[in-house]
Amino acid sequence: MIALSEIEKTIQGFAQLGLTIEAAHWLVKIYELEQENLLRFALREAAEPTFILLTTNGEVGDKQIVIIPSNVFNFPLRLILNLLAHEMLHVKQKSEKYKVEDKNEREFQAYYEMLFHKEFPLIPIASDFHKKHFANKAFDYYNRMGEGSDLQIKYAKQKEEVENLLKNL
Repeated sequence: MIALSEIEKTIQGFAQLGLTIEAAHWLVKIYELEQENLLRFALREAAEPTFILLTTNGEVGDKQIVIIPSNVFNFPLRLILNLLAHEMLHVKQKSEKYKVEDKNEREFQAYYEMLFHKEFPLIPIASDFHKKHFANKAFDYYNRMGEGSDLQIKYAKQKEEVENLLKNL
């Protein structure tokens, strides 16, 4: 694996040339995030320092477009890699093969991934500050599943892992 510092230099080179989409594709390859269900990347307006929005657009079962801010690489690469992994998991979840229909389930799985990197083990660990945020978002989506629902029962063990992680931060 290439050192994160070298990857950061390469990404800054891409960004300086206005090659944001190419940089995203390069990171997907380097960090083994590839998904057959990805149609393409697209750009959206620049992100604000306190709000970075990446989204996966497309119906479940269709090819997906991941939309990233035009200035996405102005932010810490560890954070962006975790956000990118989150979206690439959504691409997988929305594929014909996996079809995770429930949005709360998709989001819980994606925030759980940002904490534990089981699907994408090459993604670097986020800061404690961001891990706390990801954990709280995971809880939000877990709670939206419905008290005592089949989905909450299905993810009870993972919720406990998130609780334990949060206690140790």
